[in-house]
Amino acid sequence: MRRFPLAPPGSIILASGDRPAYTLKMTMPDAGQDVPHGPKGMLRFLGLVALGALIGGLAALAAVSFVAAVLWLNDVLLVSPRGRMMFPHPGALVIATVLVPTLGGLVVGQLHRTLPGRRPHTPADVIAAVQTRRGRLPVREGALSALSGLVSLGAGASVGQYGPLVHLGASLGSLGARLLRLGRSEDNITIACGVAAAIATAFNAPLAGIVFAHEVVLRHYALRAFAPVAAAAIVGHVIATNVLSRGALFHVADTVLPRPWEFAVFVLIGGLGALVAGAYMRSILGVGRLAERLPFPPSLRPAIAGALLGVTALWVPDILGMGQETLRFATIAGAFGAQELLLVLGLKLAATALCLGMGFGGGIFSPALVIGTLFGALCGTLVGALGGAQDTFVFYAVCGMVAVTAPVIGAPLTSLLIVFELTGNYALTTAALASVILASPIAAQLFGRSLFDIQLAKRGLDLSAGRSRAVLQDARLHDLLSHDCVTLPPDQGVSEAVTRLSRSGHSEAHLIDAKGCYRSSVTLADLEAMKEDGDGERPVTDCPSTPRPVLGPQASVWEAMRHLQEVTGEAIAVVDEAGTFLGVVYETSIARAFLQHSDALRREEYGAG
Repeated sequence: MRRFPLAPPGSIILASGDRPAYTLKMTMPDAGQDVPHGPKGMLRFLGLVALGALIGGLAALAAVSFVAAVLWLNDVLLVSPRGRMMFPHPGALVIATVLVPTLGGLVVGQLHRTLPGRRPHTPADVIAAVQTRRGRLPVREGALSALSGLVSLGAGASVGQYGPLVHLGASLGSLGARLLRLGRSEDNITIACGVAAAIATAFNAPLAGIVFAHEVVLRHYALRAFAPVAAAAIVGHVIATNVLSRGALFHVADTVLPRPWEFAVFVLIGGLGALVAGAYMRSILGVGRLAERLPFPPSLRPAIAGALLGVTALWVPDILGMGQETLRFATIAGAFGAQELLLVLGLKLAATALCLGMGFGGGIFSPALVIGTLFGALCGTLVGALGGAQDTFVFYAVCGMVAVTAPVIGAPLTSLLIVFELTGNYALTTAALASVILASPIAAQLFGRSLFDIQLAKRGLDLSAGRSRAVLQDARLHDLLSHDCVTLPPDQGVSEAVTRLSRSGHSEAHLIDAKGCYRSSVTLADLEAMKEDGDGERPVTDCPSTPRPVLGPQASVWEAMRHLQEVTGEAIAVVDEAGTFLGVVYETSIARAFLQHSDALRREEYGAG
């Protein structure tokens, strides 16, 4: 009978056949580990709430300043309708319409040369930082990305303001966590605080800011995160409404209640809106793929897009900039005809895809609001032409806005709360809810949860399977690498190999040639079988090798877990690009990493860590 040494408490002894046993030390921290309770814990929690409020104030001031700077640039550079109407020289206005976005594109292209990946950072980067628990959004990249968005919007590019504001707020939150040397969980919370404050300030909607931070960024409702995020959103809202008198996005007067049959139309608008949202997302991604094949350096692509945008805007200036005036007019019955709505809708979608796909800095939220409102207004106009009621026209515009926006950003609850907080109209919010019923599920099935998720999936981060998978995809094998293994030269004799393995306590060895390159792996059981057959003097290369995946040090823990079903031994060999053997990663280390990451996520989501 085989005897095993006593293992430490909490360890598991693993053995297979005649192979030597080895132990797996299970480090399962308690749910409350490293989290103080009582008065100390309360003080720490209150400090986090105060930090959230401070970050909310800073993010709100930054957001209002950003928007004010964009509006000023739009007036000065003749992008806004007000600036264009007050300019007395029509000939010079034509030149400015083409020249301003072109020069703006040149400036943006040069800014991007200083950024990693030569692209501006977006809310997708914020989501990735939080979902993988990396945190730590660099301030430099955040500032340069905000500047890129400011120049793009100021020059009239058809992009949104909320993407840069979200990333800027998140960067400020991450900066606060770094200055105070907080942990990863606190860093994620402070990032969410900055995001919530930016949304609350931009929309005058604190509830939407809180839900957006949880629904899109955190993707869970942690008790420990709720209070700091709420404090940040409230401070941002107060600063926007009372201190700096930041107005709402649009206003809706008292409305009549829609007829019962109209709710069926609102649901249909939701289904069709999902297709419009899909076309919007696919267009942006398609132009991006096309841009990569163009024979121009990335720094010149925004200028090319700006020139094309400016030429098109000579005929339809409504496609310039954020399009807030277009959005406001689209909610008014009769402001646009059906043909005008269709034309502006198509050109706005194409212009946004062109600008974002070719490299302008900016967000996807504002254009989605405009495109969705134009789509809803078009539906309302068609229903009116068929004899429908025109006194509920604004319901169609808002339903279209939500039906397109919710799938694009992956936040149906946030979209509904924005409608409710902007209008204070419960009937309008209920109508929008009818559209969301089909919009988000259909778009998620056909295209993806959001454009952010699609972008991250293209970068190798798949969030469709949940946060635990994202964390394991971001964890690298080099952190689990071990040199505690047996390596043998290919010409090593079988008998000597058996002796070395028996003394080491390992059940397998890895064959490494004279150049240090990995050749294969052999098991002790196979070597002992050869020795018993009288082949003890033969080289180990004659021993049947064990099929084994070979991974690089940058491979993810998730990828290693997928290969575990192919492994019948102790470990997976790790090699560099040249095939040089670097060490091994034991199955026990992979299992321990999975358990530790899962436990950390559980404690964070339940407010224990």
